[in-house]
Amino acid sequence: MFIGHFAPAMVAATHPKAPGLGLLFVAGQLVDFGFFGLALFGIENFRITPGMTVMNPLDLYDMPYTHSLLGSGVWALGFALLIWLFTRNKTGALIGGLVVLSHWLLDLLVHAPDLTLAGSPPSLGFGLWNQPAIAMPLELIFTFSALAFFVFRTRSIAPRSKLALVLLVILLLAFQASNWFGPEPEAADTAMMITALIAFAVASASAAFVGRTRTLKHA
Repeated sequence: MFIGHFAPAMVAATHPKAPGLGLLFVAGQLVDFGFFGLALFGIENFRITPGMTVMNPLDLYDMPYTHSLLGSGVWALGFALLIWLFTRNKTGALIGGLVVLSHWLLDLLVHAPDLTLAGSPPSLGFGLWNQPAIAMPLELIFTFSALAFFVFRTRSIAPRSKLALVLLVILLLAFQASNWFGPEPEAADTAMMITALIAFAVASASAAFVGRTRTLKHA
């Protein structure tokens, strides 16, 4: 799952005490920010195995610090703590932490059994990446239903609001199309990891742009 991880961020952003949409986009992909960041230094590892699943060639064989439930919980707790330290907003901190934790739960739907509870077997994953006819519409429904919910619950406060929304939709569709239909990576190399990190950052920046142009309807 890629853009589907942003769905909880868009829903959560409609809470009056939620952090900004851009920060919640970071939360939605924080586990993968961490994974590719740690992989750059060889702390976690993956390899390209063509046919690993129908939709994804990533063999995610070593990621105990980010993609175990315990590891994801630590990232969620750390993120929530940072929000609380900077804002003293307990509700916002809880919301941010839950969005981080949602990453593991959504991955559980699509991953082959490579997720763990605490870094060791059993390995978990329902494997929808082997069922494209289910996984692809499911991701699009998650993402754009959440975006529609966000738009419905907010109103424009800037002339650039429509532009910001269109840009976000185009970016999300482009990133997902590249993920699904682009050429498979040949190796788990530095360029691939940096590209993934840049994609997450660009999506988060675009969401922050949207967030600055809209506010809750009752605000």
